[in-house]
Parts: sequence; C-alpha cells; structure tokens
Amino acid sequence: MAMDLGISKKNPKRIESAIKYSLIIASHNGNSCVIYENLVKFVSDLLGIDEAQIEEEIINLKATSDVYLEEREEKEWIYLNNFYIAEKNIADKLIALNETKNIKKIKNFKLELEKVEKKQDIILSEEQIQAIKAVNDNNVCIITGGPGTGKTTIIKTIIDIYKTRKMKVVLCAPTGRAAKRMQEQSGEEATTIHRLLEIRKQDDQEDYLSVDYPVVPIDADVVIIDEMSMVDMFLMNHILKAIYLGTKLILVGDINQLPSVGPGNVLQDIIEADVITTIELNKIFRQAAKSKIITNAHRVNNGESFIGIEESEDKLNDFFYINEITQEKILEDVISLCSGRLQNYGNYDFFKNIQVLTPTKKGMLGTKELNKGLQNVLNPKIDLEKQHGGRVFRIGDRVMQVKNNYDIYWEKEVEDKIEAGTGIFNGELGRINSIDEDEKQIEVIFDDEKIAWYDFTNLDELEHSYAITIHKSQRK
Repeated sequence: MAMDLGISKKNPKRIESAIKYSLIIASHNGNSCVIYENLVKFVSDLLGIDEAQIEEEIINLKATSDVYLEEREEKEWIYLNNFYIAEKNIADKLIALNETKNIKKIKNFKLELEKVEKKQDIILSEEQIQAIKAVNDNNVCIITGGPGTGKTTIIKTIIDIYKTRKMKVVLCAPTGRAAKRMQEQSGEEATTIHRLLEIRKQDDQEDYLSVDYPVVPIDADVVIIDEMSMVDMFLMNHILKAIYLGTKLILVGDINQLPSVGPGNVLQDIIEADVITTIELNKIFRQAAKSKIITNAHRVNNGESFIGIEESEDKLNDFFYINEITQEKILEDVISLCSGRLQNYGNYDFFKNIQVLTPTKKGMLGTKELNKGLQNVLNPKIDLEKQHGGRVFRIGDRVMQVKNNYDIYWEKEVEDKIEAGTGIFNGELGRINSIDEDEKQIEVIFDDEKIAWYDFTNLDELEHSYAITIHKSQRK
C-alpha cells in the first residue's frame, strides 16, 4: 500500500515503522525486549532490504528516544522506550519501597501470632511462620508456592495481625475471578487492580502501555497482591506508581502458573533478581494432599509422571487422565463427559459445575468448534435464538464477557432490595436468560447474580463459554 502511494521501499519512515511494529509483535508473545541482531534480521526479511539500512534507522530511533539499547550478559538488547522505562520504574520503586526505614513492624510478633492461631483455630507450619515473619521484617516480600501449600492461610493471618493494630489492609488481584476468590477465602473485601487504580481504558492499548498513565494513589498501610504471576509489566508499573513509600507490599503467587497475557514475566524476574525477600512454600498440607489434582500438579512441576487411579486409593477421585490419539475421539470424549458420563463419579451438572478448558481458539479442539459441538448437544434449538457474527445465541447458553465495559448497566437483588451499578468485566461468566426481539436485547444473568441487558449491536462483547481457553480461565 505504501509503495502504491509512491513511498519507496527504503523510505526511512517505512523502516522505522517496521522496527516499532516488530517490537510490538514481540511484546504480544510476552517479550519486553529482543536481541538486537535478531531484530535486525527479522526486519530485513520483513522488508527485503539491507541490514545496514535498518541499523541506521535504529540509531535515529535511539536519538529520538523511541527505542532503548542495553548491553547485558554479553548481548545487546533493544526495547521500545516505554517498555524500558516501565521495567526501570518497577526496579527503582521496589528498591525504594524495600529500603525505606519506615517499616510497619509489629512488636511482640510471636505473641500476636499465637493470638491469631487461637482465634482461627489453626496451627501454622514452620514455613508459614517464616513467611509471616518475613512480611513483618520487610517492607516488600514475596510469598510463592504451588497449590495446597498454605498461601491463603498466610494471607488471612497477615490480615488479622495488621487489622488488630488498626492498620488498613488492601487486597487486590489482577482479575475479577481472582479477586472474588481472594475475598471468599479471606473474608475481607478484595478488588481488581484495575478497579483499585481506576484504570478505565485497558482496551485502549496505547493508553494502557503508557508509563504516564494516571492512576489513583492507594491509601493503605499494607497492600497484598494475589495471583502475581498474571500481572504484566505495565500493570506492575501502574500499581507501584500508586503505592506510597512506607506502605508494606506483599506479592503472592505461583511462578509455575501461566505467565501474564501482557508483556513481561514480573513475578519470576523479581524472584530471580534475588533482591526482594522471597519465601518459597514447598510443603503440601495433609488435606490438600488428598487431592490428586494438587498432587499431580506438583509432580508435573517436578518432572514426574501422573499418579493414576490404581496408585492412589486413599486419594479423592478428582483427577482422570484419558489418553486418546485422534482429535475426533477427544472431541467425542469431551462431549460425552459433559453430557452425563461424569454422573458416575458425582453430582456433576454441566451448567452448574463443569468447565471445559483448551489451549487454543482454533482447530477441532479449539474453543470455537468445542462451543458449537457442546451447544448443539447441551442446548439444542427449541425456542427463539439470535444469530450474530457467525454465532447463534440461545436462551440458556453459557456466555462470557470478553472485554471490559465500564458503562453497561446491571441490577442485582440483595436481601430483597435491588442493587444497581455499571460495569461488566473481561472474563465474567453468565447464562442467557431471555432474548427480546421487540426490544432487540439479550438478558444475561452472571454467576454473581448480576443481570445485564445487551443490545443486539453489542453482542460482539459476548462469546460462548461452554469451552474457554486456559489463558482466559486465568484472567477470570
């Protein structure tokens, strides 16, 4: 198109745009920077021009602060400038928070811990005590460990200790589902990081990737961020900008979970930097160890094979591995399991307690085809339906909001009163309750009982959720 408009193949602006485009493409794969020589070769192949011309334009972009070059580990790396600034901001702020002399330290710590154990009727493990002590002794602390290692108990104990001293504790997580789970497990209010910072334009990528994005300062003595593995570098930059020096920051997460959807691998990089005090929990608690899901998750992380049913009679029947060699047979198995076969192992109803996860959107076993197959079996056409964008929406369909909509109106019945508000967020799940052809609206009841109405023109915000991607399940 550029050449049709009379722009030459070697036009400097064209080369500069290709360099920036290539770095953005790399960020879509989670990378904040790339090796210099790899970028030069990629752009050369992309445009079909000499590498020397690309290197000349990189020098110009560096002069105008569009890119940043850094040497480390005997290699030269190139960043888009805002990516470099975000990384540097994170490092600088973490060090500043960690080194401040104003540490909110609880005196008589051992006595306070004993009081909490008695109140909660628990006995903390030595690992958990060390983690809580590390939180008390440091202004920034990381608690990491796999499922069943007691991270939730640690969070509840920390909340109890600091709230007893009249300190304000703020709980947050990167996604709505993670925040909801944090709130249910801790018994305290938790919110998404976006809502806490009043980030209202995440879907505007250019705004979100700005290091100068305006955020609301966090008024708190202690900030606890759960599911830190899902936090990308720009979200981390935003939240650190909002935290006052002297605030205690606790990062909780599992480095073996999928990394963030956005650029950066923040939690693992901070741990590997070996500057911030990190407590790694390895002990699986007895109750959690009864679950084959948790046991096998740890075995996989350790490079070991699954424990089968015959090897674990004392464990819960909550994990099955079905080995099939064709996509057709796997699809048949998934539909069979969802449409009644699992009833042999418990009271499993698809619309109440079954969720299909898959790594991809495309192909026979991607979300698109799985959703079609599952919908046809579990919710075949009986009554009114609405076609939109190649999809068919039916009453009873399980659906998911796929982008943040801060303006959509909802209502919810709470203790015989109607509570109203605005905002349905990426990853929230619900079911279609009605389709109104006269009003040209679809009514959706979400899992938390919110009721929202979607105009037919806004149905691109909804997708079927009989099957969802693993990444999307992580964002819920």
